[in-house]
Amino acid sequence: MHAPRRPTAIGSLSLLAALIGFLSTAQAQDYPNRPVRLITDSAPGGSIDVPVRIIAEGLSRVWRQQAVVINQPGAGGAIAARTAASATPDGYTFGVIAASAFVALPGSADNLPVQVPRDFTPVGYLGGAPMFITAAPWLGVKTLPDVIALAKQKPGELSYGVNGIGRLTHLTGELLQKQAQIKLLTVPYSGGTAQIISDMMGKRVSLVFDAYSGIAGAAEVGNVVPLAVASAARLPNAPDLPTVAETLPGFESVGWQALVAPAGTPDSIVRKVNADLVKAMSDPEIHKRLADLGRDDRSMSPAQVLAFIQGEQSKWAPIVQQIAAQTQSK
Repeated sequence: MHAPRRPTAIGSLSLLAALIGFLSTAQAQDYPNRPVRLITDSAPGGSIDVPVRIIAEGLSRVWRQQAVVINQPGAGGAIAARTAASATPDGYTFGVIAASAFVALPGSADNLPVQVPRDFTPVGYLGGAPMFITAAPWLGVKTLPDVIALAKQKPGELSYGVNGIGRLTHLTGELLQKQAQIKLLTVPYSGGTAQIISDMMGKRVSLVFDAYSGIAGAAEVGNVVPLAVASAARLPNAPDLPTVAETLPGFESVGWQALVAPAGTPDSIVRKVNADLVKAMSDPEIHKRLADLGRDDRSMSPAQVLAFIQGEQSKWAPIVQQIAAQTQSK
């Protein structure tokens, strides 16, 4: 008789890997079986919150489980990022991280700028929207060249509100000043674009830069005047609005959000959520509602999201460094 063969270390490891793979796949097939949390740094009703809730509605339909949006604004996105990163990596908590948190000033807040794949596993692209350059009606300008000419006449006197130092609204303003060779006065706000617009109506702020969802209501009633959009080409739903690039060649500023998972989330879950996200955003109703907000909702794989984020970080690095140098010199 032959003695039974004893398992080798390599054989045991192979068996363990196969078992883990089987359990992970089974977990993904049963996923999700309870509500899923989406943690965002946007204030309720803000320019990011609105599209995120539309996307969450689409995911809820696909999953037949509720995708719950959790608003945790503050500290330039660091609070939301910290909460999402420290969650159990089981696929039931994700972070909705905005561009500003990835291109934030180093040291502006703990855990910023967010780095992938160090801090999170990229899951999917939630879309983006170009920044609109808008002015207060009382300023008496109708075009972006009007603003540039006025700013050159009054260097440092025209003010623009930003949703925090180092946020995309601020980066957009710095890029505008650099390319147009003008000097504006930066005014930080913690209450979001709605507060900035309120102060514009009170003649305390001249300009505001934000995505269409942030200024749409004010634009429709004439409380702000859209001058230009910072997209590569004119928008189909606003064909008469010039791009900033028509005045300043190459200018582009787009706010975007990425869906990310705590590090260690099973790859099978990441792949399934990515596929479900693409399906949710392809729903005709969801697609139209996002398009009405001027959103770009192209789909990306997790690997493409990682490359996209790192490319955006490289693109904005010179402006971030410029702001950091200005901050240190004060």
